[in-house]
Amino acid sequence: MDILYLLIPLAVVIMIVAVAAFMWAVKSGQYEDLEGPAHRILMDDDDPRIPKQPGRGADGLKDDPS
Repeated sequence: MDILYLLIPLAVVIMIVAVAAFMWAVKSGQYEDLEGPAHRILMDDDDPRIPKQPGRGADGLKDDPS
């Protein structure tokens, strides 16, 4: 019976820490975009991120006419 005097306050402290961690995660935006990463893995990333500009090579430098 004496162990309950230790376990009940310990359980309450752990619960308070868990709720505080959850509230911090919500306030810092951890749960804002739940579907984005799931859809992003299905998208094709073969396209270049920066479109090639006319007159520039694949490395982004100007083509040398000489």
